[in-house]
Amino acid sequence: MTRAPEEQELIRARMNMVEHQVRTRGVLDARVLDAMADVPRHEFVPQRNRSLSYDDTPLPIGGGQTISQPYMVAMMLEALELRGDEKVLDVGTGSGYQAALLGRLGREVISIEIVPKLAKNAQKTLIRLGYANVRVLVGDGSVGWPAEAPYDAIVVAAGSPRVPAPLLDQLADRGRLVIPVGEPTDQRLLRVRNQNRVIETQPLAWCEFVPLVGRAGWASRLLSRSTA
Repeated sequence: MTRAPEEQELIRARMNMVEHQVRTRGVLDARVLDAMADVPRHEFVPQRNRSLSYDDTPLPIGGGQTISQPYMVAMMLEALELRGDEKVLDVGTGSGYQAALLGRLGREVISIEIVPKLAKNAQKTLIRLGYANVRVLVGDGSVGWPAEAPYDAIVVAAGSPRVPAPLLDQLADRGRLVIPVGEPTDQRLLRVRNQNRVIETQPLAWCEFVPLVGRAGWASRLLSRSTA
């Protein structure tokens, strides 16, 4: 079947994103690169910004949230070291793009979003595109989702003042947690490993994510003061 010119252009843009924004910056995990080449990022971007879907930048998706820069998503996914049989907790569903990638990389994905409208839209998109192993739930992601724990991997797409204790409690033995930690505009991306209940933390990169609002993250009241 011949692809429409617009679809061909989107595919070219996606391949260019993988090669020039991701691979050349040092993300070399073949499974991550293949997933990013396969998942149509433009399907998770609001129509008004669809022409920017494969640009090297985060994009607004409503509700004060963003779809993260492709390179940052790729770096976080590579840090999770997924091999295909893992149960993954995705904190901060947003558009659902990262959840879709996790669905390609892991066995089962539980994705939590605190904004109900975003959760509903993301689940609709994921179902339409056929990501049957991803479930989107509405809740406070800072405290995880204990009913489905433990998780082999946890990834948090929002900045927290500290590594939330509830997420550590839900991390399986030998599990990996990737999370931005720091002030609202100055964070360090960390990889946390649970090795026989010994917690090992490795800094990966400086970054800036939207705040992780919740009981184990930034309380809304305190956040409004710190960013005023």
